Amino acid sequence: MTSLIQYITSQTQLPESSVKNTVDLLNEDCTVPFISRYRKERTGNLDEVQIGEIVKYKEQFEALEKRKTAILKAIEEQGKLTSELQHKIEITQDITALEDLYLPFKKSRKTKAEKARQIGLEPLAKIIMSQNANDVESIAFKYVKGEVNSVDEALEGARHIIAEWINERTDVRNNIRYQMERFAMITTKVVKTKAEDENTQKFRDYFDWEENLSRIPSHRLLAILRAESEGFIKVKISIDDDRALTKIEGRIIRSNNACAEQIELAIKDAYKRLLLPALSNEALQLAKEKADASAISVFAKNLKQLLLGSPLGEKRVLAIDPGFRTGCKVVCLDAQGSLLYNETIYPHPPKSDSTGAIKKLSSLCEAYKIEAIAIGNGTASRETEALVRKIHFKNDMQVFVVSEAGASIYSASKIAHEEFPNYDVTVRGSVSIGRRLQDPLAELVKIDAKSIGVGQYQHDVDQTKLKKELDTVVESCVNAVGVNINTASVSLLSYVSGIGPKLAENIFNYRNEHGMFKSRAAIKKVPRLGDKAFQQGAAFLRIKSAKNPLDDSAVHPESYRIVEQMAKDLGKEVTSLIGNESVLNAIDLKQYCTETIGLPTLDDIIKELKKPGLDIREQAKVFTFNQNIKTINDLQAGQLLSGIVNNITNFGAFVDIGVKESGLIHLSNLSDSFVSDVNAHVSLHQQVIVKVLEVDIPRKRIQLKLHK
Repeated sequence: MTSLIQYITSQTQLPESSVKNTVDLLNEDCTVPFISRYRKERTGNLDEVQIGEIVKYKEQFEALEKRKTAILKAIEEQGKLTSELQHKIEITQDITALEDLYLPFKKSRKTKAEKARQIGLEPLAKIIMSQNANDVESIAFKYVKGEVNSVDEALEGARHIIAEWINERTDVRNNIRYQMERFAMITTKVVKTKAEDENTQKFRDYFDWEENLSRIPSHRLLAILRAESEGFIKVKISIDDDRALTKIEGRIIRSNNACAEQIELAIKDAYKRLLLPALSNEALQLAKEKADASAISVFAKNLKQLLLGSPLGEKRVLAIDPGFRTGCKVVCLDAQGSLLYNETIYPHPPKSDSTGAIKKLSSLCEAYKIEAIAIGNGTASRETEALVRKIHFKNDMQVFVVSEAGASIYSASKIAHEEFPNYDVTVRGSVSIGRRLQDPLAELVKIDAKSIGVGQYQHDVDQTKLKKELDTVVESCVNAVGVNINTASVSLLSYVSGIGPKLAENIFNYRNEHGMFKSRAAIKKVPRLGDKAFQQGAAFLRIKSAKNPLDDSAVHPESYRIVEQMAKDLGKEVTSLIGNESVLNAIDLKQYCTETIGLPTLDDIIKELKKPGLDIREQAKVFTFNQNIKTINDLQAGQLLSGIVNNITNFGAFVDIGVKESGLIHLSNLSDSFVSDVNAHVSLHQQVIVKVLEVDIPRKRIQLKLHK
């Protein structure tokens, strides 16, 4: 039997020793970020993606083995488990093949074949399948008794049994699967009663659609399946029936007598009633799984780019959640994101108190020493931005337009209520906008990723797989950046390697009770935070202005003694090594290698000492939309506009150009050459110049081209 290590190695083509050591670490409850960053010697320097593949195939193998155990037990309980069948099940490495082996043993008692068996027609079916009898009707007449009233009924019952045998044949099923894989067509028809429904218009492209199932893009398949689930269209998967039947007949029929005629009828019945429905559903499900994987991959890439978006840093921010009738909600935040003040101003209709609003914003910025202004990009955003830019501030003021996608979800959440129990949702939403500018990662981890507004068809894909993938992305981003343990929220702390929600709460509560952590060693005092959690998480938790400078670095506490030895050998203090590239470059790392620590870890230590705690993210940059473009009506073909990429899909990138509707750069308009990967040309939140190609005002669609 194939072992776990052999299975993973065959799937990933990674070195066996790397796979084995990684599996051992995973079995020791080590996290992927910890393994990839601090166990490079054991894994052979595998990165997070490679370790993630090992995790995936480990889980896949374990699920397969669990299913095998359940199937073997079920067949054994029926008294039908032979040594040959057991061997076949045990060596199977494919879940589909495994279910095919189990198929004959999980029949419902209500099948036509089972009913025919119960009235004694299985011997007749075996005679027909032997294909040696010529006078089948005479033989069938012997079975006309009891519940069998005629020769036709006897033959029909026998054919039902034969049809079931054909359905259970692995070679027949695999041949049809092959045809499904190569030739299956997906076709759609509009539901007549829905044809004139105004809500149907969004799906009108798929009223009468036909395409090869293997070539249909993921976004189109998901759109079609959504239209079907909402009752607007009917979907059918089909192959060439005549070719399929000919293939089956060629495998089964060996004679040219009356038996062959009965078998031919049974084949048609098996194909139409059993094989085609089951295997067309299977083909569609496989296509859906591929589409899900593609959509989830796009979502994951977008989320990563969004979470690693440029932070402004610890600056005092005034944040505005703009609005017309209900006014603009204004909050002032200190450099750590704490709420200092909130108020509502009414610069826009119906009150139109722009003069009072300008005076208020100006005085607030001076009173709270504001360094930057964040404006939400929702309703009245452009008008509010124009108002703010009219103000003559005493100091230079950076003005940013910030995506508010998901801010309303956060403001009504339990997390927001716990943070601001005495403020309403409008104030909480404004705070979220301001904090997103200061640190997108720290704020966005509080929001369900599906509500952030990136990705495609996120509500149509497998929700369990989506959540798992997005959680992995968040964990990877949080640990790549590192977390200030003295300012981090419970949400942010919960994604730190080895911590989780419960320990995150314990850290937060301990901090509130005992004050700021002064060292990493003090983290061990947190209730229920044991040696394993400390090992996994300590290096990702940073202590600003700590006595030991290594506590504000990515150097793991288990490696402090190496850095201390380096400093001792040089006759220096550890603090004098920090940022001292000339000294660090001169160190002979080989003399510090041990059985467990090699050059990969030592190289990482030196890189970190050169720029300890360096944020891998770029700093936020001010961006300004064309002030003459405010609505879709202001757009004309040929215009060149500045914009920000706000979503990426498999078919192109959406760009915010300062109007309510985002424009689409179809992948064919990203480059003059063939484009296979949108992410190779643009990234989320990238500032771009685009050319307007077409404006469809009735359908509110804007077609753009990336301008080089």
